[in-house]
Amino acid sequence: MISIIKFLGDNNAPLTINIYPFLSLYADPHFPVDFAFFNGSSAPVVDGSISYTNVFEANFDTLISALEKNGFSSMPVIVGEVGWPTDGDISANKDYARQFNQALVDRINQGQGTPKRKTPPDIYLFSLTDEDAKSVRPGNFERHWGIFYYDGAIKYQLDMGNGKPLVPAKGVKYLARQWCVMSPEASISDPNLTSSVDYACSYADCTSLGYGSSCGTLDAKSNASYAFNVYYQTVDQRKDACSFSNLSTITKIDPSQNSCRFEIMIDLGTHETTRRSFAGRNENPATVMAFISALILIVCGAY
Repeated sequence: MISIIKFLGDNNAPLTINIYPFLSLYADPHFPVDFAFFNGSSAPVVDGSISYTNVFEANFDTLISALEKNGFSSMPVIVGEVGWPTDGDISANKDYARQFNQALVDRINQGQGTPKRKTPPDIYLFSLTDEDAKSVRPGNFERHWGIFYYDGAIKYQLDMGNGKPLVPAKGVKYLARQWCVMSPEASISDPNLTSSVDYACSYADCTSLGYGSSCGTLDAKSNASYAFNVYYQTVDQRKDACSFSNLSTITKIDPSQNSCRFEIMIDLGTHETTRRSFAGRNENPATVMAFISALILIVCGAY
């Protein structure tokens, strides 16, 4: 590591650090929630004469201390990634994301540094939009870091400074206003239900169905409907894409419930000439779909 730092220093290049307070909260259920944010802490971390009230400054200054001890006290440091996810975990939600990112934007606008570096670093917010094919090995939240939805709609509003709000994408064209859902005549005891949901979630993003997620309170039938629809939309409403062993049907009635959005895909033909590639989407289907199958079984009373 020292050789890398020396190389950067010799070439007047900055060191980049990624800071994810959310991951501290995700990894440790006993991690103090308020310490992950910027609005103070009831139990600050004291390091000599410095009291840290948030993990962002504590993490950043830990790196600065390490650089100082190894003779690189003037090494410029950039925060390459920092943000908060909005789905895929009980702590990944829009309220927390808004709270964290608004405070982050405020400190950037105020030119606020850290106890060890009064000059504010360059900070890059992660991320602009969600990534529905990203690996979920770290957790289901990995696909939900965006401040915008996949279609450029705003997830939550931020004041970017001087009262300037986020602006949504304009002129977005969508496919037909229709959804693929579980048929009213179909039964949750159908032996093909679990395999059908597994198939759908192998090729589409079902991470919003997990515990604590935006669709985590759906019943078994709605779970299946969500899985069927997200697959149907992912393959651009292909004619044969809503055929799940006679379990599914097309509806014109929006099945969205409370915080759970049943999406309609963008009409890519009106926006770009190159179609999307699904390579890597089913990189490890078991990690995405195992909890879906279990959830359906639990709701159905199998456990």
